[in-house]
Amino acid sequence: MDPIFVLATLGRAGMLRPGSPVRVARQVGALRRWGYGLAGELRSAAARSPDRVAVIDERGELTYAALLDRAERLAWALRRDLGMAAGDRLGILCRNGSGLVEGAAAAGLLGADAVLVNTGLSAPQLAAVVQEQRVKAVLHDSDLPGVPDAVPHLDEVRVERLIATSPAGALRPPEREGRTVVLTSGTTGVPKGARRPTPPGLRPLASVISRVPLRVGERMMVAAPLFHTWGYGTLQIALALRATMVLRRRFGAADTLRAVTERRCTALFVVPVMAQRILELPAVPTPLRIVAVSGSALPGGLAHRFMDAYGDILYSLYGTTEASWASIATPAELRQAPETAGRPPHGTRVAVLDAAGAPLPPGRVGRVFVGNEMLFDGYTSGAGRESRHGLLSTGDLGHLDSSGLLFVAGREDDMIVSGGENVFPAEVENLLADLPEVREVAVVGVPDPEYGQRLAAYLVLRDGATLDPEAVRQHVRAHRARFCVPRDVVFLDALPRNATGKVVPRELPGPQ
Repeated sequence: MDPIFVLATLGRAGMLRPGSPVRVARQVGALRRWGYGLAGELRSAAARSPDRVAVIDERGELTYAALLDRAERLAWALRRDLGMAAGDRLGILCRNGSGLVEGAAAAGLLGADAVLVNTGLSAPQLAAVVQEQRVKAVLHDSDLPGVPDAVPHLDEVRVERLIATSPAGALRPPEREGRTVVLTSGTTGVPKGARRPTPPGLRPLASVISRVPLRVGERMMVAAPLFHTWGYGTLQIALALRATMVLRRRFGAADTLRAVTERRCTALFVVPVMAQRILELPAVPTPLRIVAVSGSALPGGLAHRFMDAYGDILYSLYGTTEASWASIATPAELRQAPETAGRPPHGTRVAVLDAAGAPLPPGRVGRVFVGNEMLFDGYTSGAGRESRHGLLSTGDLGHLDSSGLLFVAGREDDMIVSGGENVFPAEVENLLADLPEVREVAVVGVPDPEYGQRLAAYLVLRDGATLDPEAVRQHVRAHRARFCVPRDVVFLDALPRNATGKVVPRELPGPQ
């Protein structure tokens, strides 16, 4: 990445602003000694802006100095009482709050790996994760049961006791740098652990903020789950920018808007279903200048509806647990093409390849591959992911247009072949999501004895709305080819979703 571009981008964000020579020296020294992982970023932020509020959650406010102090004391306790050392793995089963940040930072201070556990896992899934990831101990919210007794587990009461009885003072940098393990969504079974790389410097930050204009000291409402790649990436950005993070354990659209206003948040980070829930409320004035959304595709005309209500402040990031980000759509691009995934930011390459690995021309659907500095280091099982020409497969299908905008058609394994025709369920989902009666929709492939596979549509209607199955089919028939028309139309009270807002197909009822 061009060094001049990096410096210019960081300068616009306020990261090169002069400060106290002593504090600047401590800030730089922290990064040199501890690196650019979570522990290093926290030390750097505390050295430069110790009195700035780092986290605001239900438990109160913590400055950067206080957050670092608590993380250090917790790290001491984990080493003293549990023998936690470099290379061990600490499971963190926490909703959005300072507890997750302290736990992940404490692991990094020891050189241990932080395994971020989805709070929506069932007890059998959680037990499988603890075993497969070789977790030595689990730090968890007190109201999250189901942690296996086979490993030590520390709830909030015990964590507070450990912090209170542990000494203050700096730890030495570990011989081994701790890693973060993020679990895949697990919508089709037990989630896999993906080893996230430590940023090699400030270039990845510059890449993202070159398209999403975040600044030093931003006040950020982070509603996206911190245990997910999107939420955790936001946490890393927040610490690097010495931002103030506003966190709530549970998402509620009204509560989120209230917190944004009361805490004067200028940026909001959500997953698409959260943006949908916010849109169901009357629009209110907010201090927001950035709403960043990621985690799954934007449904239907959500982008235009959201910007019509709150202004042209919506940014959509497309990426995967394995590839980090691939592209970012700005408000102007979403106005131009609301279904676009945007363009790759500086330092990122995106290619659409055919089955043989050759690049496809604009407009042709193929496999999406991406390259950047934050590609994952493989799964903890030892497995990897297909790569071509130094680019990693995202597992998605899509195309580029003549101007370089990326459009994602859906997952490779979601595409069905019905009567010899390739059908993308996401295309039909987006079409049905635009119906005024529809609150949310999922379209999936199901077996068919005659055509091999066919589409089934699952719809949740808005309060008081009515819609019959034939009207749904007719709407699709009027806008798409006959093989896209769902034979099965099922109305539900709610779609089964995991904690990151993704629909869990295996929990959908079978079509009648």
